[in-house]
Amino acid sequence: MMNSVKYSVLTDKTPAQAIEALKAELAKQSFGVLWELDFKEKLKEKGIEADIEFHLLEVCNPSKAKVALEEDIETGYFLPCRAVVYVKEGKTRMGLLKPTVLLMEAASPALMAVAHEVEAVLEDALVKAR
Repeated sequence: MMNSVKYSVLTDKTPAQAIEALKAELAKQSFGVLWELDFKEKLKEKGIEADIEFHLLEVCNPSKAKVALEEDIETGYFLPCRAVVYVKEGKTRMGLLKPTVLLMEAASPALMAVAHEVEAVLEDALVKAR
């Protein structure tokens, strides 16, 4: 499913299985997970019980990040890229915020080329991980 700012796919995997599959696919493309947030657990730490399943993964390819930051240091506002795994209507989904849309207003042609490349890799990883 696509819309203007996000890309998502359905999977028959559990969220935990989807996260592991996504991490494996990202690693094949030299992307790593820098940080992961389990919203249910974080809310529980804060004393709030919630029946939600939403995981945020901040992912990065160091080489691409270096190129982007050297092109325009303010690209750092948009880094790292975000991928998510969540349950909606009883189905596990994986998705991402599209770098091309996030950078559309602020990026040079060279930076947009990097954004298109990164977005294609991330979308491919989601499709293969499902």
